[in-house]
This record gives sequence, structure tokens and C-alpha cells, in this order.
Amino acid sequence: MSVPLLKIGVVLSTMAMITNWMSQTLPSLVGLNTTKLSAAGGGTLDRSTGVLPTNPEESWQVYSSAQDSEGRCICTVVAPQQTMCSRDARTKQLRQLLEKVSLCRVCVCVCGYMPVCSRQHQALASLQAPFLLFPGLSPLRIFLILTLQAIKAKMDELRPLIPVLEEYKADAKLVLQFKEEVQNLTSVLNELQEEIGAYDYDELQSRVSNLEERLRACMQKLACGKLTGISDPVTVKTSGSRFGSWMTDPLAPEGDNRVWYMDGYHNNRFVREYKSMVDFMNTDNFTSHRLPHPWSGTGQVVYNGSIYFNKFQSHIIIRFDLKTETILKTRSLDYAGYNNMYHYAWGGHSDIDLMVDESGLWAVYATNQNAGNIVVSRLDPVSLQTLQTWNTSYPKRSAGEAFIICGTLYVTNGYSGGTKVHYAYQTNASTYEYIDIPFQNKYSHISMLDYNPKDRALYAWNNGHQILYNVTLFHVIRSDEL
Repeated sequence: MSVPLLKIGVVLSTMAMITNWMSQTLPSLVGLNTTKLSAAGGGTLDRSTGVLPTNPEESWQVYSSAQDSEGRCICTVVAPQQTMCSRDARTKQLRQLLEKVSLCRVCVCVCGYMPVCSRQHQALASLQAPFLLFPGLSPLRIFLILTLQAIKAKMDELRPLIPVLEEYKADAKLVLQFKEEVQNLTSVLNELQEEIGAYDYDELQSRVSNLEERLRACMQKLACGKLTGISDPVTVKTSGSRFGSWMTDPLAPEGDNRVWYMDGYHNNRFVREYKSMVDFMNTDNFTSHRLPHPWSGTGQVVYNGSIYFNKFQSHIIIRFDLKTETILKTRSLDYAGYNNMYHYAWGGHSDIDLMVDESGLWAVYATNQNAGNIVVSRLDPVSLQTLQTWNTSYPKRSAGEAFIICGTLYVTNGYSGGTKVHYAYQTNASTYEYIDIPFQNKYSHISMLDYNPKDRALYAWNNGHQILYNVTLFHVIRSDEL
């Protein structure tokens, strides 16, 4: 703890009082009692003048005594020469008196001014407290002890700031790292800006737009190709009976991911609508649509918001709008066999199979005119009118299932056990070939297999399981067409 300046001022004032007291008291203490001070005005010390001895060199002399403007007594004392009084007993008394004064053990009222004396006495008592705590020590030693205690107290106040300083040090290091990273990144960006600056912005934008157009054109051409492989199956859901169909709309607008589900192959007219593939996989929440007639087989397809199906026990094709739940169009498929006349190998009234690819709506069936072999017809999706027909040489009853990709009809050799795609008919060239593309028949009974050009995947119903297969297509692209 530091000594306040107020206390220092008190000490100085007290020492002045002691000095004034000495001017009044020293003469009598050292034997100068031959001079008397007279009081003026009946008790108030005013002024006295001492009487000089006959031999000034041998005795103490009181030259004068007076009172200043603040009420303090001023006494002028002339001491004998040092050589004359070094052995004088009064000199010893004076030295002892000065030692007592230096230890601040004397408080004297000067000139009877009691209020001043009382305040100075209290201040002197507060100054005497340290000396009373450390008896026997010199003033310098006591001052050093008090100074050390003050320093320790200050350190106690500063010690809680150490964790704050440590945290600031860590933050400063992190800021320095950020600064270095920003400087490095700025350098890299400056280099990139110099490189990009070599090209005009409009020119770059034009080149990007041109590239996007070329990529879109390329993707359109990549949509069609020759089937070269089928992936392992992915089981989406297990539900329904042994036979059925499920699908999505390849012409659905962006964000429309509804799934359509039809259980069974006859005597059913309810179509389930699921909001999305995720909803179809994880829940059983659906909206039910009631068709005006039951369907036949598993060859239904949803295309551009309508469901196309074969009316049960007939060769009539119906287009039903799922939004308004009304029939938009019906048409007979001339000469097509029905009612299990020319079904797939697994049966199930699968005489007429409707399907879609990149080019539109198709119907696969058989006729007496073509000796029960497969007939392929391309249909107008609005009017259901037959646009073009191709007769193949592949027996419909020998086919396990069939689907169309890019105008090519692919036929499987069976529906159970080991299965493969082994026949392909190209409608654009009216030619066919035998191929060997195996795919896994995971649940041993396929009753529906259709291609979705939007997903570029095969949708299958395999013994009560809804399955997906990815397909691999071989593309031949001429560079001058890009």
C-alpha cells in the first residue's frame, strides 16, 4: 500500500510545528533560561527579543521569537561554535532531542492553538501505526517492508488478468494465421485474374453458352443407343400379389415424381397414386383412382398424365386422364388377339402390351395374320390411331417379356429361372438379330418389364417385388453432328 500524499503533507506540517516548538523549548532545555519571553495582550504570545550574552562564543543565544501569519511560533537560536561546544552536556541533550523528533514521538501544541494541534496529533498517530507494528526497526527498513506489501497487493490485483492475456495471445495467433491465409488466397486470386483477364467476358460467356448447347445436343443423341448390358436388380418395395405393374410418367413435369401402382392382371380397376418414389418405398400412403373398366394383363403405361390400358376381354385400348378421371379416347387394335389368345409365356391375359420409349407410345401384340408372331405398332398418344406397324418372326407365346428402347424391341427368352435378352428387332431398319444379354431374375417370376426413357431404367414386377434395373447403351456419335 502506498502512503497517500495527504499523509506526507501532514508529516511536513508536523515537522514544521516541531521546529517551532524547538525554537521555544531548546533554550530552556540547553540552559538558555536567562532570556524571558513576554506575553502581549494578556496571554497571547506576540514577540520577544532575547538578550545576547557578553561572550557569544561560549553560550547559547536566543536572537528573537515571533508568531507567523498561521499562528506558528518562530524562534531564532544561535548555537556556539562547534569547536566550543562539542563536549558540552547541552550538545548531548540537543542530539537526544533531535533523535526523538526524527522518530515522530513528540507532538506539541504551539502557541496554544488547540484545533490545529488536535488535527496534527491525529495525523501523527496514524503515521506512528507502522512504527508500532514493527518495533525495533529503522524507519528505512519499515518503509521497505510497507513498499513490498504494496507491490504484493498490486500483484494480487493483476494476477486475474493473466488468463485474459493468455487468451488474447491465442486469439492474436489465430488472427495471424487468418491473415496469412487471406494473403495466400489473395495472391492466388490475383494470378487467376491475370489469366482470365486475357479473355473478354462476353467472349467467355458466348463460349460457355455454345458449349451448353452442344452438350444438350449430345445428351439428346446419347438418349438412344443399342442395349449392351443390364445391371443387377434393385428391390424398391415388396408388396402386392404375384402379378402386377408399376411405373412413373416419363413426360411428367419437373418436380412431379409420382408413382403409379396396379396390382393383379384382371378384374381390378383401382390404380394407386404415390406422391414420390420415397413415399412409395417407405409408406403406404396413396390416393386411389377408379378406372371405368377393369384392365387386362400387366401392360399398362402412364404417359403425359394419362393411363393407357387394355380393356378386359377385348382388344380395345383406353386413354384415361388421371387428373379429371375421365376417358379421353378409346380405340380398337385391329386383329389383335386377346383373352389369353396370344399371351406371354407366363400367361395372365398379357395379349396386348403397351409401352413407351424416346419416340412415343407403342403396342406389342400378336395376330392371326402374322401366325401368332409378335407385331409392333406405333400409336398416336392422343388419337390412339396406328401410325406404323412391323411384323416380326418371333412367336409371342415363346417370349417371356418384352420392352422397347430407341425404337428397338428387346425380347427375353423366359420369365423364370435364368433369364436373358436374346432377340432384338430394329424398327428403323426392319431388321432383327439374336443377342445374349443376361440379367438377374432375382425372385424367379417376371410378369412385367418396361423401359422408362426418362430414368433410363427398366421397371419390373418380380413375384410380388417391385424391381429396378439400370441399362447400358452403346452410342455411335459422329463428330460433325456435334
